[in-house]
Amino acid sequence: MVYAVVRAGGRQEKVEVGTIVVLDRVKAGEDGTIQLTPVLHVDGDTVTTDAKKLAKITVTAEILSDLRGPKIVIQKFKNKTGYKKRQGFRADLTRVKITGIK
Repeated sequence: MVYAVVRAGGRQEKVEVGTIVVLDRVKAGEDGTIQLTPVLHVDGDTVTTDAKKLAKITVTAEILSDLRGPKIVIQKFKNKTGYKKRQGFRADLTRVKITGIK
């Protein structure tokens, strides 16, 4: 069983070949693929965490689609002062499929 933990958009995701992951919006290369930075690599019984060895490992992913996250409503209110504020936010996301861990 081969899998890796990759750094993606301020979070870490455990991925295998064929896994579909939703990340913060990333721009693809000309061929529609991206490279993700591994933090941990597991190949059977071998666990790699050394930065020099991880620099040689590449995790490639192909971009499937761009999408938007759910709406988050932020409300602020202070009693007896007349202050109230409402703000919304939707994150820009990208759905990717892991194509290779080498």
